Amino acid sequence: MATSGRAAPQVEIVVPVRNEERDLGPSVRRLEEYLRTDFPFTARITIADNGSSDGTWAVALTLASELDAVRAVRLEQPGRGRALRAIWLTADADVLAYMDVDLSTDLNALLPLVAPLLSGHSDVAIGTRLARGARVVRGPRREVISRGYNLLLHAALGARFSDAQCGFKAISRTRARVLLPLTRDTGWFFDTELLILAQQAGLRIHEVPVDWIDDTDSRVNVIATILADLRGVARLRFGLLRGSIAVPFLGDPAPPQERRPGRLGQEGTGQAGFGKDGSGPESGKRRLRRQVAGFAAVGAASTVAYVLVYLGLRVALPPQWANAVSLLITAIANTAANRRFTFGIRGRPHAGRHQARGLLAFGTGLLLTSAALAWLHAVAPRSGRGTEVAVLVVASMLATLVRFVLYRNWVFRSDLRGNKR
Repeated sequence: MATSGRAAPQVEIVVPVRNEERDLGPSVRRLEEYLRTDFPFTARITIADNGSSDGTWAVALTLASELDAVRAVRLEQPGRGRALRAIWLTADADVLAYMDVDLSTDLNALLPLVAPLLSGHSDVAIGTRLARGARVVRGPRREVISRGYNLLLHAALGARFSDAQCGFKAISRTRARVLLPLTRDTGWFFDTELLILAQQAGLRIHEVPVDWIDDTDSRVNVIATILADLRGVARLRFGLLRGSIAVPFLGDPAPPQERRPGRLGQEGTGQAGFGKDGSGPESGKRRLRRQVAGFAAVGAASTVAYVLVYLGLRVALPPQWANAVSLLITAIANTAANRRFTFGIRGRPHAGRHQARGLLAFGTGLLLTSAALAWLHAVAPRSGRGTEVAVLVVASMLATLVRFVLYRNWVFRSDLRGNKR
């Protein structure tokens, strides 16, 4: 580790990097110059090399030796979340921030990002590309993925912030020390996890519309990242609902008329209101409501995954084939998630039977979506992929209603009778 000898700064900016030897030098020098000439607070730049196998670490050491405000930290294991958690937990600055090495976000947004935290007005601050006032340059594919993901967060986790993925965030050190030990993700989902925990803790999240230019040389594996994010959403949703993720309330109590009922993770205790044998107070309508809520959360995640896989396959396959393969890919994960989280069935017994029946239930979705596509291309042969996706989503919603009835009354019926939880 190479560090500067400066006293504790007001702001520490972490730049997580992995195999970025080309961009690291120019970006850090540009950031250091901005902090030195245009930033009114004391600041330190920490280069967090997490598992680089190229010359990134050598570049980081050179920058740390040449620039007083720069230090370099080496972590052997990869993962942006792992790097941020490790450095922020030991940081001594009042405000802890991070930004992507490509500096896609205009640096003029840094002061509006950290000022509310230094003044005590807010606890967390994020850059947003989806709020009014933001100016964004990026391709339609990333735009659809970003907006779809944030819609999923609103539906499944009740997110009240607009952009979870922008690589431009800050948090006060005192709040970070409480929330960071509660986080589990080591990769890209770390941002979302921390924001949801902050929201659950009642913290004030300040949003800064940013000017943002997409990095066309990004090497992020989009499909792998999407799947990891969907797993993270499911884990957070059901962890908060079941009480296995306990978040202390850290915000100022709101006036009674402004309190929002039904915070995730506070709708009951134990096994979501069930007695020890799976029966008891949660039965009838209450149990149905819980199952509908769980099914909706899993369905939202599955729909986003289905749409993204469809768009990826549509590049090489005709629409009907892309639709069939996308449904098949998401069918197994959807059945497993509903088995575990919606209907509370654990263990291996009957898992194969459930998957077989689940595939038959998904057959209704294939019939409905295939029929919808055939109708669309009959009435509008030149329709684009956006129209295809819109029609497929509507058809999938109808299929979802049918699938829930089949899950509850056929796929998992015998196990639900026995309350095998």
